[in-house]
Amino acid sequence: MWARASAGSSPRESFRTLQTQAVTAMTIHTILHYPDKRLRIPGEPVTDFGDELAKLVDDMAETMYAAPGVGLAAPQIGISWRIFVIDVSSEGPSELRAFVNPEIIEKDGKVAWEEGCLSFPGVHQEIKRAERVKVRAQDATGESFELEADGLLAIAIQHENDHLEGKLMVDHLSPLKRRSVHRTMVKRAAAS
Repeated sequence: MWARASAGSSPRESFRTLQTQAVTAMTIHTILHYPDKRLRIPGEPVTDFGDELAKLVDDMAETMYAAPGVGLAAPQIGISWRIFVIDVSSEGPSELRAFVNPEIIEKDGKVAWEEGCLSFPGVHQEIKRAERVKVRAQDATGESFELEADGLLAIAIQHENDHLEGKLMVDHLSPLKRRSVHRTMVKRAAAS
């Protein structure tokens, strides 16, 4: 689905070039930063799998790659729908996945992973999550699927699914670390 990078250009640059040539122009959305209260609003189920949703998936992918990040949930751009996109590929934008109305149906094991978040720029914290997950979701056309994941993909699925519930990475931290991250982000917000 995604083209590989040409010689001399990064995979992200190649993706942007191809997408710029697409028939429908894509939009890079502004990513909300903590402590924006809209990040706490849970996403509503998606019921219309038409052109608006297809454009949103394209826009979210473009926004995620431009950030750059490996995942982005609709609530992070102020859209309260139950959808996120993920691409954990190290080979460029070749494994984009859209998860619409996702539900984590199985979790197994425990692992600590240093996570970042596009809504918390510059913040990285070790968070404990399930090592493996099984998720049931729909793609952008409404087709249902199930996926078993481990490693970074499992972490990303859990992280982005949290956003759909209004839950943020700071909610997984100890009270002391949570206060520290909160103060850092509030100072950044006041400075901008």
